[in-house]
Amino acid sequence: MKRESEILIPQVAKIPGGQFFMGCDEGRDDEQPVHQVTVDSFEMGIYTITNQEYLSFLDETDGVYPPFINEPIFSHPQQPVVSVSWEDAMSYCSWLSALTGTNFRLPTEAEWEWASRQMKNEKLYPWGDEDPSILEIYRDGWKDNCPQVVGQQSENLFGLFNLGDNVHEWCADWYARDYYQTSPKHNPLNSTPTERKSSRGGSWRHKIKVSRCAARSSLHPSFKYTDYGFRVIKEVP
Repeated sequence: MKRESEILIPQVAKIPGGQFFMGCDEGRDDEQPVHQVTVDSFEMGIYTITNQEYLSFLDETDGVYPPFINEPIFSHPQQPVVSVSWEDAMSYCSWLSALTGTNFRLPTEAEWEWASRQMKNEKLYPWGDEDPSILEIYRDGWKDNCPQVVGQQSENLFGLFNLGDNVHEWCADWYARDYYQTSPKHNPLNSTPTERKSSRGGSWRHKIKVSRCAARSSLHPSFKYTDYGFRVIKEVP
């Protein structure tokens, strides 16, 4: 039976456009070569999409519930929604766009990395170069083997939370290991289909493995894992 619930519009923060060096010489092969990129301004979800927000979408569309959303450790209304595929995330963006008359979508890898770096080219992590152990979330924040409620850590320079931890975040790009060799300099987006979609950021499962600003990950767009979620981009006219 359809629940009566309020339609929730994600909060967004304005991210200025700018130029930065994308990638990392000290990272994996798919983070090289380091190359200069310019991105236009955009607005980005302050938080990853929560269970509460995603359920408002499902209630309006009679969509299929994520497989783990009713399990106690994944069901808190303010936890990130997980076990959503890239295709699910795209359906949510399409619904939100039609509802609001504004274009919502997933971030490109370049937009995500720019938002994570916060106009600082050299730093390894969203918080700087310090070892992740300085943060409580990396020491013992995932004791229950599940994501934290969003917004428990400090916000970054742009007012974004959990950018780089808690859950991997789906991106708009198709993943290609050698994409940086041919990537355009302005608003890059790999639109050439491959077998996997790109994702960014660390997660409660993998912790520091892909928490660096430049670290890339990927997954088949139909897969649904309990450490995968997403946040939205609202395009600036």
